Amino acid sequence: MSAGAMLQGFFKPMARTVGQAVAVAGAVGAISFFMTWALPGDAAYRIAAGRYGYDLVDSVAADAVRRELGLDQPLLQQLGRWLVDLLHLRLGNSMVSGDPVLEEVAHQLGHTLYLAAVAWGLALLMGLGLGLLAALRPGSWLARGIDTLATLFKASPAFVSALLLSLLLAVHLQWMPAAGHGGPEHVLLPALSVALALSAGLAQVTRTQLRAVLQSDYFEFALTKGLPMRAALWRHAARNVAVPVLAYMGVQLVLLVEGIVVVESFFAWPGIGHALVHAIIARDVPMIQATALVMGLLFVLLNAVLDALHHRLDPRLRLQAGGVTS
Repeated sequence: MSAGAMLQGFFKPMARTVGQAVAVAGAVGAISFFMTWALPGDAAYRIAAGRYGYDLVDSVAADAVRRELGLDQPLLQQLGRWLVDLLHLRLGNSMVSGDPVLEEVAHQLGHTLYLAAVAWGLALLMGLGLGLLAALRPGSWLARGIDTLATLFKASPAFVSALLLSLLLAVHLQWMPAAGHGGPEHVLLPALSVALALSAGLAQVTRTQLRAVLQSDYFEFALTKGLPMRAALWRHAARNVAVPVLAYMGVQLVLLVEGIVVVESFFAWPGIGHALVHAIIARDVPMIQATALVMGLLFVLLNAVLDALHHRLDPRLRLQAGGVTS
């Protein structure tokens, strides 16, 4: 592959990722802005209540907040001001606390990334392990049980899994804390709630792809020439299974983001999903836009990383990127 083709193969995906990020930033900011103002009720009153408490708020306090924050200006003018600030990387201050939104989101983002990493790790561990067992024992009671559980978990929303796991592991067995943030024991329950649905679909994809590899001629030949099963799986099955697994995980990023928002609120985990819910209740528009923006950009970034891994594992994609045809 020539140097020019290599540079093109690098800069073209990079330009596409940057373009997607810019489009997501503008779309998420505009949509979240209009959806917030479309909610019923007086936004200024809600913001004042978030500042001072509902018992101390009256129409005078709401009018003062409305004038202070410019909520009496036309909506398009408010949105235009936010977009201009976004171009200068200024996300503004929270309408409730007055603190810089960027500082609050940066603090909450670390907790969200920690939770997402643990949830993704658990999903990979459970999904790949269960899919491997089901593929190696087709038609057995174990394979049928795994398929049944996978179908059940895929159909269960994150809040249902969170509720059931909380009742079982935190209330009845008391193995884990029911909520809060502190040591590693606090992250296991919310991460497991998110990971169940991801691991269920991953187990089915792994089982299907691995069964196709096990029935292939090249895998049977590897066993015939005396290669142990473990070595044959590692050399001939791992990469072939990894490509569809990565593709599936990319598709399920939406499920990961959605699950984190629900689970953080359920377990009082101090991440951006939890902050987004509280910002919606308080009508804190800058916080809503900032948290939604960060989640959208994370989605774009993770998709770009998965695409890069996909190209790394699949030589056919590298050949196409380099302009090599059969």
